[in-house]
Amino acid sequence: MAEPDSKPGRDCPRCPRLVAFRKTWRAKESTWFNSPVPSFGPINGRLLIVGLAPGLQGANRTGRPFTGDYAGVLLYETLCKYEFARGEYHAHPDDGLELIDCRITNAVRCVPPENKPTPEEIRTCRDFLTPTIGEMRKLRAIVVLGRIAHESTVRALGGRLAALPFVHGKTHELGPIALFCSYHCSRYNTNTGVLTPEMFRKVFATVRRYLDS
Repeated sequence: MAEPDSKPGRDCPRCPRLVAFRKTWRAKESTWFNSPVPSFGPINGRLLIVGLAPGLQGANRTGRPFTGDYAGVLLYETLCKYEFARGEYHAHPDDGLELIDCRITNAVRCVPPENKPTPEEIRTCRDFLTPTIGEMRKLRAIVVLGRIAHESTVRALGGRLAALPFVHGKTHELGPIALFCSYHCSRYNTNTGVLTPEMFRKVFATVRRYLDS
């Protein structure tokens, strides 16, 4: 039996509300990506970062995770600092930025209205998250950005949420995978002080030490 595909098609029909939203934005902005956003980075990386969903004017516009909005500024700056990326982030997919030993994906691949996917949409898109994790044969660590990404990733790995709660800065062991929890690096979280750059960097410093040990 063939393994489940980790890549939804450009016109994935599985979530009617997201399909309708996608069609609306294709009509409004015909030059935008406006499709399920693919994972970014090498499949043989030891680190996977799981975000929530593409931002409307970020990855939904550019076609690369965390590219084109504020969240990407903090994320890619941090990845460069801890040698998970090289080059310079310029908020567009042909800026030459490369990921090193690291891959980025989202729990939900299509942009949701108001950045709020429904439980059913999260569950449906887990059919792509699970094989994305499974195809990374050298995977040792996952950073989950926010509670939704955490819960979907735990379920994709067959874990129990009650045993693996989301707490910023917490590390869980789930079989051979270490799961590192972080608040999402959204502008809202940083503007309100829920997440500071120092808090975010501390998570990746811990990941770096873990992978280098």
